[in-house]
Amino acid sequence: MLKKLISILIVFILGGVVAFFVFKSEPKLNPNFENQSSFFKNFPFRLGLDLSGGSHLIYKADVSGVKAGEVSTSMDALRDVIERRVNLFGVSEPIVQVQNSGFISGADEKLIVDLPGVTDVEKATTMIGQTPLLEFKTEAPAGTPQKATVGKDGKVTLDTGPQFVDTELTGRYLKKATLEFDQTTSEPKVSLQFDDTGTKLFAQITKDNVGKMVAIYLDGAPISAPVVREEIPNGQAVISGNFTPTEGKQLVGRLNSGALPVPISLLSRQTIGATLGSDAVAAGVKAAIIGFLVIALFFVLWYRLPGLIAVLALCIYITAMLTLFKLLPVTLTAAGIAGFIISIGIAVDANILIFERLKEELRSGHTISEAVSLGFHRAWSSIRDSNISSIISAIILFWFGTPLIKGFALTLGIGVLVSMFSAIMISRIFLSGFVFIGENKVARFLFSSGFSK
Repeated sequence: MLKKLISILIVFILGGVVAFFVFKSEPKLNPNFENQSSFFKNFPFRLGLDLSGGSHLIYKADVSGVKAGEVSTSMDALRDVIERRVNLFGVSEPIVQVQNSGFISGADEKLIVDLPGVTDVEKATTMIGQTPLLEFKTEAPAGTPQKATVGKDGKVTLDTGPQFVDTELTGRYLKKATLEFDQTTSEPKVSLQFDDTGTKLFAQITKDNVGKMVAIYLDGAPISAPVVREEIPNGQAVISGNFTPTEGKQLVGRLNSGALPVPISLLSRQTIGATLGSDAVAAGVKAAIIGFLVIALFFVLWYRLPGLIAVLALCIYITAMLTLFKLLPVTLTAAGIAGFIISIGIAVDANILIFERLKEELRSGHTISEAVSLGFHRAWSSIRDSNISSIISAIILFWFGTPLIKGFALTLGIGVLVSMFSAIMISRIFLSGFVFIGENKVARFLFSSGFSK
């Protein structure tokens, strides 16, 4: 008996500690609570674009150098690279989508980037601009007209340096980049390894240009133009130049995060507000509170003492979930909040299964202590199978879904796992601790439910 009472006390203390960390110094509820001053000002709720607003960027992709049949593939690769880049900067749930305004593919390819929580447009454009465009060019054939440069004074001059032409080999086919140091001079250099397609292209380029220069361009500027001594069939290239180890490390990081398969230019940028608006967020919070109070009232009136314990367990569950949302952190979108609400329903469902089994065991003539133990034991298999199926669904949605769906799947999966703990462990500890009230009529009435006595 003493152990059970100590267990209850520990659960209350843990619940109080979690609640303290979540709500300490919190002012009254505000839809923009991520900006409020509290203990968690360094761990705020991270809101998605639909709840907090962010930056809206529109880029135009130059696909003039891409074959007509490969435009769609190149734009998909561009979208993946940009999404990976902004994720590295800690921007969760970015929305990156391709838009084709023309009737012909490639006529007007655009990339739309929505960054939730990033209200500094300059910072947002810097994030995208730091993704490099890697190109490999070969010497132009003899007789190629020289390029002309027009100065500020209007004077036209011809470029006397070597002329280079584009090839199909770009950063799109880059597998990885690593920083190395020359064993003789100790100068930093960046080693490139291409994928299977890039290896074949690089082998053909080096084979056709033995004794000639192959220039490596980064963001439109030549950074290296080595002379090919022989064919290179292993798909490895080296960038050497006048850069420091720190600059080389940054270049490797930028290349590994994704080199742009096609160049892009910024068309427009703007800061946008929350699509749902603060009124909608406040209304959603109000509805959630009212719904919770109605459920709590039903549980207490219908399931009596077990119902009251279920409400306490549900409060601890909600507090633990809010703590996890802050500490992980989880990006809360409208879809993510929906997943959280569904997980609350699953937690309630588990308690109902347990309490109905408890009522059946009491009707079978078992004591309260036996009924509590058997009720949890026999309800466990149903709760386990139901939650496992929900977790599998969440994993599939997270693996194959869009960023919006992933937010829903993540909160649902976390919620199901925490709800299993709250329904099985916390509720059981509380119920087991209250069996000391005895086997009298009052005790059996408190542990019964519905219209039974």
